[in-house]
Amino acid sequence: MRRIWGLGVLAILLLSGPTTKGIAQTLERDSKSAGGKAVSETPPAKEESSVTEHILRIDGQVIPYKATAGTILIKGAQSEPTAAIFYIAYSRSDVKDLSQRPLAFLYNGGPGSSSAWCHMGAFGPRRVVTVDAQPTPPAPYRIEDNANSPLDKADLVFIDPVGTGFSRAVGKAKEKDFWGVDEDVESLSEFIRTFVNRNNRWNSPKFLIGESYGTFRSVALANYLQSREGMYLNGIDLISSVLDLGTLSFHPGEDMPYVFYLPSYAATASYHKILKNRPQDFSAFLDQARRFASTEYADALMKGAKLSAAEKSAMAKKLAAFTGLSEDYLLKANLRVTLGQFREELQRSGGRTTGRLDSRFSGPSDDLLAENATYDPQSAAVSGAFTAAFNHYVRDELKFGGDSRYLLGNRDAGRNWNWKHGEARTGGFPGSPNVMGDLVQAMVANTHLQIQVENGLYDLATPFFATEYTMDHLGLPEGLQGHIRMDYYDAGHMMYLNEESLARLKKNIARFIESASKP
Repeated sequence: MRRIWGLGVLAILLLSGPTTKGIAQTLERDSKSAGGKAVSETPPAKEESSVTEHILRIDGQVIPYKATAGTILIKGAQSEPTAAIFYIAYSRSDVKDLSQRPLAFLYNGGPGSSSAWCHMGAFGPRRVVTVDAQPTPPAPYRIEDNANSPLDKADLVFIDPVGTGFSRAVGKAKEKDFWGVDEDVESLSEFIRTFVNRNNRWNSPKFLIGESYGTFRSVALANYLQSREGMYLNGIDLISSVLDLGTLSFHPGEDMPYVFYLPSYAATASYHKILKNRPQDFSAFLDQARRFASTEYADALMKGAKLSAAEKSAMAKKLAAFTGLSEDYLLKANLRVTLGQFREELQRSGGRTTGRLDSRFSGPSDDLLAENATYDPQSAAVSGAFTAAFNHYVRDELKFGGDSRYLLGNRDAGRNWNWKHGEARTGGFPGSPNVMGDLVQAMVANTHLQIQVENGLYDLATPFFATEYTMDHLGLPEGLQGHIRMDYYDAGHMMYLNEESLARLKKNIARFIESASKP
């Protein structure tokens, strides 16, 4: 109100001239404090927190834990706060020796996503119940104790990057200052270092668990923490991984993404019973799809314009057997079907659009003539449940948030992301964002570092065959390749939406934490 009133007075000054000189002097006096300094309109940023006590039962074991929902201020070069990063930390209450208690930092991706998805879907002590591969009915949603939380194996810290959740830029900083590969890594590194300092966790086994772009972040962050902060990690768990964004990008003249996506197209067509000869042995079928994609299909694409009409026709017939798309459509697509085209074409005859994050989901098409899918049925099926459940949980059970808006996702962050990363070591022109080198550096510097990769077979956002290719082409020194373990789930990008996959995910991560925490 003071600012609006001040503007009104300014208008009077401009119109009435010297007769308002006294008003101007009064305004100037009012803008000063008793000490002669200007009064700040914005109060200084401060940290907030709420601590509550709870218990959770996992495998018959009663686990008492403390939940801390709060913000940590990170500072810029002038030692002034630049951002308040929101987090929720769960720590077991009956642990005496923290050096024996693993500590895991968790987040989602986007970029521009909060951590609510992996928090309320998979790893937090409380989770929202959704319907697998179908739209979840509207509120009231069911929130229950999560017996598949890894809280029995490690303390958990869920982090919302700046511009997501309750995390905000403060002071003179802008949120876009934190929106970039390196900017994001630097801010989260400072958050982690501060958290570890305050909670005396330097000697605890430490893990990073990221999903989607969170895997890209984890690899760059791990390298940064180890090389800049001297904070060596025990393990990194990569959920629905992408380290080379070029493997997902259908750029003109780039044929490898079509190769990488083909096995996932095949899995999806089989699930929806589109294939004329549906395979009896699904695993064997996927192996066939892998071999076909990397040999016959890749060879045909490599020929480009030199591929004869007869060869193209024969290849279209083979592609149809794996993808469920018609030979005519494949010929018109020049044997190259992008993700958006596949998702809209696969079930077009039934008026259905296929999911991206999880291709087991499908929903009604809003344009039967569309070339590309216009929305993701998986996101539409669960977003309402996650939004309502987290907002209820954080306020009702964790006593934090008040009237503040919690952003599960921030599209502006993704649209304005700075994709430049480090300095190119190989020369030439810049290519797609890639952190494979960060993973190699992190593993070479820390030869005990363990990597676990979780793959959803119906994930069309980060296809498993592309991840396999990436992990097989790191060029690691002899002996380190064995430090990478791959696991697979009969689900999608958020494999924890499937109850059986969630239970398997918990077992795999629990085993990983235990193994990597041993001396």
